[in-house]
Amino acid sequence: MNGVPMRLGFPVKVLGQPELKSNDARRWANAPHLKTSLGYLDAIFDYLAMHRIRMYRMSSDLAPYATHPDMPQFHGMVRDSAHELAAIGRKARQLDIRLSFHPSQYIILNSPDPALTTKSIADLVSQAEMLDLMELGPEAVLVIHVGGTYGDRPASNARWVETWAKLPEPVRRRLVLEHDDIRFSAADTLWIHEQTGVPLVFDHQHFWCLNPEGLDLRGTLHRMLATWPAGVRPKVHFSSPRTELREAKRKDPKTRKSVTVRLAPVWTGHADFCHPFEFITFMRMADGLEPDVMLEAKAKDLALIRLRRDLLRYAPDIALRFGLDPAETPVFEKETSDLIDETAEADADENEPDA
Repeated sequence: MNGVPMRLGFPVKVLGQPELKSNDARRWANAPHLKTSLGYLDAIFDYLAMHRIRMYRMSSDLAPYATHPDMPQFHGMVRDSAHELAAIGRKARQLDIRLSFHPSQYIILNSPDPALTTKSIADLVSQAEMLDLMELGPEAVLVIHVGGTYGDRPASNARWVETWAKLPEPVRRRLVLEHDDIRFSAADTLWIHEQTGVPLVFDHQHFWCLNPEGLDLRGTLHRMLATWPAGVRPKVHFSSPRTELREAKRKDPKTRKSVTVRLAPVWTGHADFCHPFEFITFMRMADGLEPDVMLEAKAKDLALIRLRRDLLRYAPDIALRFGLDPAETPVFEKETSDLIDETAEADADENEPDA
């Protein structure tokens, strides 16, 4: 893996070309299908290639209703789309695009309810089957969280381990585990890895939001990257927290009249863009480590395109690690300005007071 540039990626929705759809979102009565979603995905791949983006998280709804227990008419769509899946996988390999799924928050493997666990496993089987039919390598993974605490976090961790042993081989081969920002810390997922061997995804913002054990940042990152199989490049998640002051209308409990209140930011919320200085600091801290980075900013591809320009402007050393050639800085500057109106940035600079 040394010498191969790291990738930057984004999830699901394309904002730079908003007419591109990420999946067939029609309701069941209109007979949505995976084949339609794959047509949309093919167009997204063209967009990624045009902007030299080589990492993408597909919609977890790519195969609509494929596992819905009350809609058996949709259950065969993945197998029926084998030819189309093979073709889209071939295109991804030709374009060198790393793909992944991040199943929804309703996929829970540590539930005390066996029925919910069984349904969650069925969803994972379906998504693993799609990746297999695409003939993608082991870097194409399914990212999930631990689940719910149910009032007893150690017992919930243990239930996850128990479920792991029951997972079908295609799921175990593709599954990776991410810590979160309010329930299960990096220490929890490291413990689960020790019991199961499941690879771990490090999330920068989640680490800062939930680290009651006081783990060291670089040490934890290094331990998590080392959980991945030899020859498979790990991936990490990066996002910046929202910082803006917001206003909202609330009803005064005394007067019953609507009033405007100021809301402080919640640090678990994702910002629209990635703060370049925060990202640069993280990557310099991670010097010598080579994960691909999934950006979880609200502005999706626009955040990635802007960050590339910022890296070339403020940290050429980090830009080089992502394969960004400083000689092409004008190209990336134009790409950014073509998609994002930066006149406000220029106006702000002109009006900035001296003190």
